[in-house]
Amino acid sequence: MTMSEMTNAVKRPTSITTICVIGFLGALISVPLVLSDVARQVGYWYPPYLGLSAVIGLACMVGLWMMKRWAAYSYTVFVVLNQVVLLTAGAWSVATLLIPAVVVFFALIHVSEMS
Repeated sequence: MTMSEMTNAVKRPTSITTICVIGFLGALISVPLVLSDVARQVGYWYPPYLGLSAVIGLACMVGLWMMKRWAAYSYTVFVVLNQVVLLTAGAWSVATLLIPAVVVFFALIHVSEMS
């Protein structure tokens, strides 16, 4: 397979590219948050959870960047589980659902184009 065939084989939609770039930046921003006093104030369990969430989110963004179905489905499951954790911790709000819901929406719209 030549380089041009590989380029034509998978075209990443602009919405997925935008989501991934924002997701990569979000993962970078979350690193200092894991070590912050604010994270510790939520609970002793929250900094490790936030760190794990950042790693999972980053892995899903890499998968979406590569247009992989597993990334769209994994991110969807991750969002649902995260919403349950936030609800249980009393930290849920509509704002905590808004951005992840937009990501899931666009990822699932384009899942048929993914390998």
